[in-house]
Amino acid sequence: MINLSGTVFMPSLLTLIGIPGLESVQFWIGIPFCAMYITALFGNSLLLVIIRSERSLHEPMYLFLAMLGATDIALSTCILPKMLGIFWFHLPRIYFDACLFQMWLIHTFQCIESGILLAMALDRYVAICDPLRHATIFTHQLLTQIGVGVTLRAALFAAPCLILIKCRLKHYRTTVVSHSYCEHMAIVKLAAEDIRINKIYGLFVAFTILGFDIVFITLSYIQIFLTVFSLPQREARLKAFNTCIAHICVFLEFYLLAFFSFFTHRFGFHIPPYIHILLSNLYLLVPPLLNPIVYGEKSKQIQDRMSKIFYSKDPS
Repeated sequence: MINLSGTVFMPSLLTLIGIPGLESVQFWIGIPFCAMYITALFGNSLLLVIIRSERSLHEPMYLFLAMLGATDIALSTCILPKMLGIFWFHLPRIYFDACLFQMWLIHTFQCIESGILLAMALDRYVAICDPLRHATIFTHQLLTQIGVGVTLRAALFAAPCLILIKCRLKHYRTTVVSHSYCEHMAIVKLAAEDIRINKIYGLFVAFTILGFDIVFITLSYIQIFLTVFSLPQREARLKAFNTCIAHICVFLEFYLLAFFSFFTHRFGFHIPPYIHILLSNLYLLVPPLLNPIVYGEKSKQIQDRMSKIFYSKDPS
């Protein structure tokens, strides 16, 4: 309903335009995005199958990796089907409530992924710095509690973003979202009302969850490096360090993309909008694509299991 002031009261539909400024080439952009999604889906699904079927991989490190793979599948599936609908089939419209739900899912899965990366760092910390207690600390019961806790933390922290938009923002200047998916600030900026509380809470969630996680992950790896470099034998140092390489790669890839996307979207006023959107898309697509590749490359047990699957010969 359009008011006399020219604003729209509680719109039922929103229009996602995709990547502003690149509408004419969105069809072609969709091709590598689709390839990345299919590769991520295949890689993470294969990882889940391998970890589930191989009993020797039912260890904390690999079970956390399975959680990460499931989260990556869910996160990329939240955005890609609708994004490709915009790029390829000109289906930009989305119900307002469905858009808010997509926003909540995306931010929930992002926070879950951050929590799992923290749990993986703590697992490596105990495994290297206190190996004799690792099995007694990281029991299957604790892993379940961590999984539930990380999920609840993410869902509860992301929920007020949705509630604040739904309950506070009633009037909107436009229903056209300059984005390829329903991102929190992209929706908030449509409002014709005071959005300071929404902005503040968005920053609060980012620094409370991502900031907390990145501090403790960094502290864990500092302690790990100090322990590794104090080992007397070079072979022992290399073996211990090799178990952390994949985690460090995934950690850097996730948080560097996350903070670069986050700060450019809020403070990069001189950066073209299509750069913002492309960075946001890559932030959600690159980690699910690279995570199974990185862990598959660095884990000999996963490599051996993959070899059995793809190169096992028929007995006949």
